[in-house]
Amino acid sequence: MRGLSDFHLGADVVAGDGRKVGTLVRIVVEEKGFDPRALVVKEGESFGGRLQAAESIFITDEVVIPIAAVESVDHDLVRLSMSAPDVRRQPPYLSHHFRPLTVENAALKGADVLTGGIGIPNVEETAAKDKGQIEIDGGENVMLGKTGHRLGRVRDLLYDQGELIGVVIRPDGFFRRDVVLPVRFIDRADDMALFARLDESDIEKLKPFIDAE
Repeated sequence: MRGLSDFHLGADVVAGDGRKVGTLVRIVVEEKGFDPRALVVKEGESFGGRLQAAESIFITDEVVIPIAAVESVDHDLVRLSMSAPDVRRQPPYLSHHFRPLTVENAALKGADVLTGGIGIPNVEETAAKDKGQIEIDGGENVMLGKTGHRLGRVRDLLYDQGELIGVVIRPDGFFRRDVVLPVRFIDRADDMALFARLDESDIEKLKPFIDAE
């Protein structure tokens, strides 16, 4: 499996000056073709303190790194061409903004005050990705077509020379082992799930994933 070592979820991310800046937790890809466009890196605790956008009301610890900033990749390490200070200046992947207060929301807030409940903040979450792009992260659902049944959850991604060729999944059920779902069987995808063009009887035919690293 040594040719499939690009962009492993959970890999350390190191800046061009050699400093570890975080961990790879998501990959932003084109919805059609799954070409990688950006990495989402969760900052390490010792690397925090990055300035947030003025309109952001929640502190986030995930930054988006353009794919052009990747200098090299191996099984456990992503090395960037940008320095650690430049990584700190990258935009947060998720931003939160207040929504305009509607009559309905105002009524709900009033009800919370009267009942002593805790109101849900009237905020909107925005991800730093373009239209036509989706995110794939560890633990994401993999669904069996339009059946509403879940095949399993994403464990890792298999890239070869920058091209997504498969997804490592852990099928649902006891004593299941990781298997490889070739990309040709992914019918469609969104930010919530991948949808596999398979029957339940096909699950046992998927090849087991053996990580040789």
